Amino acid sequence: MGSRVPEVIDALVALGKAEPVYEPDGDGTPGVVVADGPQVTDNSMPDWLVVGFDGDPNGDFEAATSVGGWADFSTGREEEFQITVAAIASRGDTDIVTARRRVYEIAAPVEAWLRADPSIGLRSVEAAIVGTRLTQDQTDQGAQAVLLLSVAGRAFTLP
Repeated sequence: MGSRVPEVIDALVALGKAEPVYEPDGDGTPGVVVADGPQVTDNSMPDWLVVGFDGDPNGDFEAATSVGGWADFSTGREEEFQITVAAIASRGDTDIVTARRRVYEIAAPVEAWLRADPSIGLRSVEAAIVGTRLTQDQTDQGAQAVLLLSVAGRAFTLP
């Protein structure tokens, strides 16, 4: 199947791993872990950007959806896609306000990439954030905010 979804996920992960804002600060502030889908790790970093996963270990682990059809009878296929990206901010205290502000800081570069280049460096692709969903929780480890981004767009695939 000629889906462009794997390329789009790869491009978003690469942009995240190259993002200077996600590096640790000199003042001891930890960086942001950029992950491609769910991770099996003992990493206790508080801040994450996860491409292709909603951050819910009890969820359905859906990374993306797509629908497509022929753009014309001989030269290609048009695909509409939607990819889930989760920004996660966890704290060791109950300060949900700080967790919520932090999760929006983590998500801000994703919006900036898509505004600056909706193709995210890929030929015949355009994408944007079309919706968000914020959840907030107080866990045994402290406050946690999760901002789910729906990165949606369309792409063309040649046969």
